[in-house]
Amino acid sequence: MDDTQHSQQLALFLASTAHDMKNSISVLSGTLERLLDGASPQTDTADPQFAQMAQMLYQTRRLNDNLMQLLALYKQVGQPEYPFDVQPIPAIELAEQVAALGRVLLQSRGIAFEVEVDPNLIWHLDEDLIVGVVSHAVNNAVNYTRDRIRLSLRQHDEVLEIRVEDNGAGYPQALLDAGAAAMSGVSSGVDFRTNSAGLGLYFAREVARMHRHRGRHGAVRLENGGSFGGGCFILTLP
Repeated sequence: MDDTQHSQQLALFLASTAHDMKNSISVLSGTLERLLDGASPQTDTADPQFAQMAQMLYQTRRLNDNLMQLLALYKQVGQPEYPFDVQPIPAIELAEQVAALGRVLLQSRGIAFEVEVDPNLIWHLDEDLIVGVVSHAVNNAVNYTRDRIRLSLRQHDEVLEIRVEDNGAGYPQALLDAGAAAMSGVSSGVDFRTNSAGLGLYFAREVARMHRHRGRHGAVRLENGGSFGGGCFILTLP
């Protein structure tokens, strides 16, 4: 076996392992969601065990996001087993998937989730990758919001603009700097060993850039302000 074949087999093994781990985490996440969903919000949210389960759910979602990001990188290198799959997707369908994935976590934290989307809007994108990126942005906003997060999808200047906004104090400067470094491709500006948000931003940028149309590619940026005056994650797709 030559080095190229060995590398291909190793890459396939790693991707298969990531999928297996993701399936196991999905089982754990589903169990936690059912337990939290069956709890009484009037009596159980103040229970320390309820809070612990909510935190466990948040952490399992983070692990799931990280595995999704690894698989996104695998897609990027063009492995035929995991093709980049762009299809016309209704924006409302994408928003509903993100809302469904985050519903129990958001409810367990007492966070209101708002969706603003044109029901007639359809866009060409890789549904699995974009749902993963946007869900990660929502999960990240859970750390910064006081009690409100909004997901909006709209067509603006011939691109699809997806915004995740919260009503917290805004992103800290270190995260804004990490975002700017990830978006510009300056890998030395993001310490992946200590900044998990930087890792998420790097993969978000890679997924965005995979989406190309007429010489343009997608992009991601972070800023403070927006509709709620807090943090804003903005993904644009041509």
